[in-house]
Amino acid sequence: MSSSLPYSVKDVHYDNAKFRQRSYLKVMTQNLLTGSRKRECLSCSTGKFLVLLLVFGLAYLFLTSTPVHVPNQVAKVSESNEKGEFKINGGINFKNLWRRAPRLPPRLPPDEKGSNTSYHIDPNMLVSESLWISRQQKVKDAFIHAWSGYKRYAMGNDELMPLSQTGTDGLGGLGATIVDALDTAMIMGASDIVSEAGSWVEKHLLDRIKEKGQVNLFETTIRVLGGLLSAYHLRAGEYGKNFENEGPKPAVYLETAKNLADRLLSAFTSSRTSIPLSDVVLQNFSAYAAPGGLSSTSEVSTLQLEFNYLSTVSGDPKYSVAAMKVLEHMKSLPKVEGLVPIYISPDTGDFIGETIRLGSRGDSYYEYLLKVWIQKGMRENNNFTYLHDMYDEAMKGVKHLLVRKSVPNGLVFVGELPYGSNAAFSPKMDHLVCFLPGTLALGATKGMSRDEAMRESLLSFDDLENLKLAEDLAKTCFEMYEVTSTGLAPEIAYFHTEEYSEQGLGGGNKKSKYIDDIIIKSLDRHNLLRPETVESLFVLYRITGNPKYRAWGWQIFEAFERHTKVSSGGYTSLDDVTSIPPRRRDKMETFFLGETLKYLYLLFGDSSAIPLDKYVFNSEAHPLPIEGNAPMK
Repeated sequence: MSSSLPYSVKDVHYDNAKFRQRSYLKVMTQNLLTGSRKRECLSCSTGKFLVLLLVFGLAYLFLTSTPVHVPNQVAKVSESNEKGEFKINGGINFKNLWRRAPRLPPRLPPDEKGSNTSYHIDPNMLVSESLWISRQQKVKDAFIHAWSGYKRYAMGNDELMPLSQTGTDGLGGLGATIVDALDTAMIMGASDIVSEAGSWVEKHLLDRIKEKGQVNLFETTIRVLGGLLSAYHLRAGEYGKNFENEGPKPAVYLETAKNLADRLLSAFTSSRTSIPLSDVVLQNFSAYAAPGGLSSTSEVSTLQLEFNYLSTVSGDPKYSVAAMKVLEHMKSLPKVEGLVPIYISPDTGDFIGETIRLGSRGDSYYEYLLKVWIQKGMRENNNFTYLHDMYDEAMKGVKHLLVRKSVPNGLVFVGELPYGSNAAFSPKMDHLVCFLPGTLALGATKGMSRDEAMRESLLSFDDLENLKLAEDLAKTCFEMYEVTSTGLAPEIAYFHTEEYSEQGLGGGNKKSKYIDDIIIKSLDRHNLLRPETVESLFVLYRITGNPKYRAWGWQIFEAFERHTKVSSGGYTSLDDVTSIPPRRRDKMETFFLGETLKYLYLLFGDSSAIPLDKYVFNSEAHPLPIEGNAPMK
């Protein structure tokens, strides 16, 4: 077991804006005037002589020496200088000695000083916000390009195969890309796509729901039901004013969502316990267990945001009641320091097996503990406080049992316990785990900015520790991109530790400081255009205001543009991120439009858009409103 993380309050809150350059004269004068012995020294003749000597000595030094590294004009940073390197021009003359010393660019926190990473300070610290507006437009252009390929070759199918220029139905045939992308188009103001996607939903989706066969409860809930509900909310609210003539009225999205949810409820009603079955036949309202009879822990516990909101807007509590029974039941089950196995039985209601991880089949269980509590208003002593208690206990368990540091350079990562807490630790971390930095940050401040939360005295030491861990893990997630030849992360990485090492399995970027820390096995080198890292960068930027998260997001976006863009339309998954050119997989996942590009767009935009203290994002990045805005004190 790892010991507690060596964090303290001084490590957690570092205000780099407090650093100012001061002249040597100011430093010496202040020391002279504030010294504890100034009166005693000045009262004697020797002291007076020393003071005069000091003054004349300083004057001589300033008049005869050439100062170094003091700019006399603001550094100009071009957009092409993406690594954040500063180029300072100009020298200093006698006249400049009497000017006020200019403010230096903000510095990195102490734990990042002296780092040999490929980034320093993002250039946007010295340029206007217009740069990020132009970059946000480039993300919107990418979204339009992705949609154009889907519309041309796969309209009505679940997903686009951009290289084959055809569509595929791997998610039940409900046009998942259309519904997943709809609220992204609304947020971006892409009116043509709002019209095209909305019109398809109005004309075809209800018939598809009534006619289609088996779908996965979890995937259909987060992508289709969540997408419909978010589109309903945005269309009925402020965003809808921009699309009064595009697509259907909000009621169409709500009625379609209710019809779909009524059929999905059969997964709950067909189960012997509070744990729903994994698959639903929409046509005949029947449900079936997955092969082997088990459900994934994350899947059954990642339905509540959507069903709760549907009950709120429809006035029918049946959706929320069914979904919340799952979490209420899980509250009573035994856990390992708040952590749970990745399988659960709908027959017995018990967890099955001992595998504990925050990657696949485990991830969003922890995410929704926090987010459902936030959705319900974050109030103390209400019926949902147990969710925050479960989340808090689980994060303590994560820090105690799963957090380690790599060697030789100390990247903080979250590993797995494949055979339970009493067996060997595995230094394996799925890219899916990169949701955790954003969740930790959100849990710390409840969607407020860090500075605001600290002014209001809302942050406990655990909150500050979690926020520091969030920033450390976000760095690790970014380095999973930076370490590869393509600049894109693998699906899975292993970390070199004192107990575990494999040679010859690096990411290919020999310039990376962490080339010896991160291990990428041959079967794990694919990239599916996943959103988890940019999701966390978005949340951390909103909460900390640190522009390095924007810089990292831009670097990731550029890598997507270089290696995954298909000229005929769309973007494609990759087989191997460690080779140039990378082999391509011929698949554009729906979450690339629904999540990845949405989070990048919001990261580069104004923080008033979809504010985190008023919205909670479901596991597919569909924003749903928070019922109350009073943070827990």
